[in-house]
Amino acid sequence: MADSLHPSTVSCPLHIFGITVDFSKSKINVVSAEARISKLNSPHGLEREAGKSLRRTFSPHMVLSREDSFSLHLRYRKGLRTKHEDIIFDTDDMIRAYNASERQEYIKFHKNINIVVDLSGNTTTKVDQSVSSGQSLELRSTTSEIFQSYPRFRILVIGKTGVGKSSLINHVFGVEKTIASHDKPGEVSIDDEFSSPQNKRFVLHDSKGFEPGDEKNLKIVQDFIERRKEMTPENQLHAVWICFEIPRADGRLLETGTDEFLTLKSSGKLGNVPVIVVFTKYDMLIDRVERTLDESSLDGLSDQAVKELIKNKAEAELQDICIRPLEKFAGEGDVRFPHATISTEEVYKETLTHLIQITEKCVGLHSAPEAAVITSIAQRVHPGLKVKASIEVGKKKYWKALASSTTFKNHKTWDCLYVLHTDIVNVWNFYDPHHYLRSQEFRELTTNIVDKLEVGPTPNPTQTMAFGLSMVGTIAGIVTALAGPAAPIVVPIAVGAVLAVWVHDVYKISRAVLQRFMAYIIHLTLVLQTLYLVSEGKEITRRAIKLSIASYLASPMSGEVVARIQEYDRQLSILERTDRDILDKIIEVMQFYSIDAAHMSDLRGKLSVDLTSDEPW
Repeated sequence: MADSLHPSTVSCPLHIFGITVDFSKSKINVVSAEARISKLNSPHGLEREAGKSLRRTFSPHMVLSREDSFSLHLRYRKGLRTKHEDIIFDTDDMIRAYNASERQEYIKFHKNINIVVDLSGNTTTKVDQSVSSGQSLELRSTTSEIFQSYPRFRILVIGKTGVGKSSLINHVFGVEKTIASHDKPGEVSIDDEFSSPQNKRFVLHDSKGFEPGDEKNLKIVQDFIERRKEMTPENQLHAVWICFEIPRADGRLLETGTDEFLTLKSSGKLGNVPVIVVFTKYDMLIDRVERTLDESSLDGLSDQAVKELIKNKAEAELQDICIRPLEKFAGEGDVRFPHATISTEEVYKETLTHLIQITEKCVGLHSAPEAAVITSIAQRVHPGLKVKASIEVGKKKYWKALASSTTFKNHKTWDCLYVLHTDIVNVWNFYDPHHYLRSQEFRELTTNIVDKLEVGPTPNPTQTMAFGLSMVGTIAGIVTALAGPAAPIVVPIAVGAVLAVWVHDVYKISRAVLQRFMAYIIHLTLVLQTLYLVSEGKEITRRAIKLSIASYLASPMSGEVVARIQEYDRQLSILERTDRDILDKIIEVMQFYSIDAAHMSDLRGKLSVDLTSDEPW
């Protein structure tokens, strides 16, 4: 009989349709691997793929019930010796992971070997009938539900060759390889989808700019936008960026063709899809202004004053040749064309933040709220939008019901943490091909932060962004203290009896439980913000994660978070506390310690950390 404390039972057992064993980061050489389910008479061997990996796709699927045991038998060479080992999987944990994630896969690390078990979409769950509740008790992450309808931010980028589209896309969405279609002229159409394995949460449609008299391309773009309006949410267009290189003072911004497209938008024929005008290569405008300065006018000015003078002259020229012509074209009607001036040069990265802020706001005004969330998830230039998206996701289901326990009733604490953790990690959308942030090890590290932190100093309500510089100093201190670039970063991972309580206890409202859940949400978010600072959009390594955790624990921020939560707890009795109060407090603390994009860029300039190498947990 099923344990009545289990959140759900599986009406159709888990269907395993594939297993991958990746030992490229391990010192051992795996010779063979066999998947075994207790009730099967014969094991299923995996086949060697290119590189250091094994793979097997099962047809028919392997069927795994809760009462079954599941293991992977490895044979590997270490030095001159051949060894055998059985890796045992926790069936309950596999079911928990399946329910919490849209990815439909279970990830396990063993001796630097990455094992991915693909779970079939045929698997369904139902409520355990032994639990006396009239409501469905399935726990599924809110982001997983959003991704079902809005799996990717879909954008159309219009602009002539050389305007900077590829660089813009690569920097905003954190990808390295150019994916724009103008690299393959004549081979693609506007319906082609361009994406990158480095960021699976966005998809690009590319179109060349409008030449005078080229009605054909204008018609193609118009038809594309109109067709997308009638499609399912998954395939609808969320935004259009139309890109112009900032012209010289005597140049013309809007040519015939471009103005016709904007007329279509202002007349309503393109529907509600936001069209944002993007003025590119702002750095070149700055350079032109600097070259034309009268040297005599700079006498006696400091370097900072000269920079301000150049910036003001550039802004005035931008108004004359770009913004006012655009506003004049819009006329006196209700339609205005949101616009942003951008450069992908490092010193002007904050301009990309402004563009994505405008885009997210426009998508939120004209599409479903979930579309604005996926916009924030897809972008990789504005950490503040990650925090905002986490809050929006939290408001939808779990964060707003911590005190009432309506959604967590009869669930184990660890199951509840699983969905909270999955949602927050999904929102930050790191390039994490090895799934380190979804691993059991990282979940346990986060749990350890919650239970091991001592209360720090009483927080100063007038504190400024100085804690960002404090964090940079802490990171630099930890890196400097290491014996060498290969010295491991040590963080506590064993939580022992404390973790056992989280895993086995059923969620019940109490002061301690509410403090822990609030702390888990806030600590995890701020650790990921630190990881965002040190990773700079590169592939996530365990070394980077451990540095982020160690730096956060060593910073004043972590102790202050605990102090704020405990001070809040002392102010109200359990009977007076409401879900609204708890949600507001989580938001208040997260926003207080969030680092805005401009400050984040400044902090990165003060860091020099090589995290390309990896190390075990």
